[in-house]
Amino acid sequence: MSSISDPPSGSFRLSMLINDTRYRSYTFQFVALLLLVLAFGYLGSNLLDNLQAAGLNISYQFLGEPAGYDINQKLIPYTSQSSHWQAALVGVLNTLLVAFLGCLMATVIGVVVGVLRLSNNWLVRQLMSVYVEIFRNVPVLIWILIIMAVFIAVLPQPRDFRGDDAEASMVLGAFAFTGRGFYMPAPILGAGAGFVIAVFVASVAGIFAFKNYAKKSLYDRGKLIPTFWPSLAILFVPTILVYFLLGRPITLDYPALQGFNFQGGIFMRNSLISLWFALSIYTAAFIAENVRAGILAVSQGQTEAAASLGLRPRRIMNLVILPQALRVIIPPLISQYLNLTKNSSLAIAVGYMDLTGTLGGITLNQTGRAIEAIFLLMLFYLTISLAISAIMNVYNNSVKLKER
Repeated sequence: MSSISDPPSGSFRLSMLINDTRYRSYTFQFVALLLLVLAFGYLGSNLLDNLQAAGLNISYQFLGEPAGYDINQKLIPYTSQSSHWQAALVGVLNTLLVAFLGCLMATVIGVVVGVLRLSNNWLVRQLMSVYVEIFRNVPVLIWILIIMAVFIAVLPQPRDFRGDDAEASMVLGAFAFTGRGFYMPAPILGAGAGFVIAVFVASVAGIFAFKNYAKKSLYDRGKLIPTFWPSLAILFVPTILVYFLLGRPITLDYPALQGFNFQGGIFMRNSLISLWFALSIYTAAFIAENVRAGILAVSQGQTEAAASLGLRPRRIMNLVILPQALRVIIPPLISQYLNLTKNSSLAIAVGYMDLTGTLGGITLNQTGRAIEAIFLLMLFYLTISLAISAIMNVYNNSVKLKER
């Protein structure tokens, strides 16, 4: 005969884990996780057995071997004698570069087009609709090839800048837009340049702090503080003062035509420009629809109430509409950023050497290490996608509605 103080039997505990609503969901989740681990373990073991039977083994020693190929667009020093690992790193940086530039440009264009799609001007509204329908209904690869072909056919070649009666000329004496790519001045950092950059970064942070103060002042006391001109002063005045006080430690290296091509400055190849522009205008068409949907999700009564208080349309958009619309815009915007980053793998179509072209292209073909290369590719895109999602989710949590 058991007493009341006796511990529950094993069958009783099992029944409690299955039938008790407090623990049932955790039980099912644990079982599902266990089955998933076992399934992946079986697949991994099966893969290793098949590789061993075929006389193959998984090894990443090839990453330390000389790559033996050149990369036309690179952000870090690299030669054909560098290792495959360095080639992959160049590809990673090239992918991140075009993804960052693309997301930035696509956001600006998408927000502008999305707002203009709701314009009271019939012509502007229809033009924006035509843009959205054309660009989002044609595959992005087609746009990459079209823009690349336009650059090559329309823009002048470096030889056209030569001579007294040159057919083309540099813009402001500093920028050259050619069929090979864009040339622009490159900064040369001297002694004290780091301090100037630090002041500029601090000025940018100061702008955000000032705008938060102005918003708090408006919400708490109803006092409207102008932000445009003070923000410009905060951004440029301290940096310019420090720049001249330190004897102008940052100078520019201007591109100049020497021989058959321009030398000096920063060179952005036409493959990078065409990929950047195509991904931006393609993704911007989807972002524009997200922005339009977010604005339309805000009740018209909000606009009418703000207008009855005497707020101007621009103030209504900035203070009333967009803060509420962001709660609808941000979640699908994350997906558009992820799509743009993954679509950058189409760079190989125009010869831009991103990670897919280096590690997943030439390195894979030279070494024959398909499993290792594909696994690293998957790991990179998974990591960058999760990082973008995490950053945007933090921002999304900061703008979502705070319930009491």
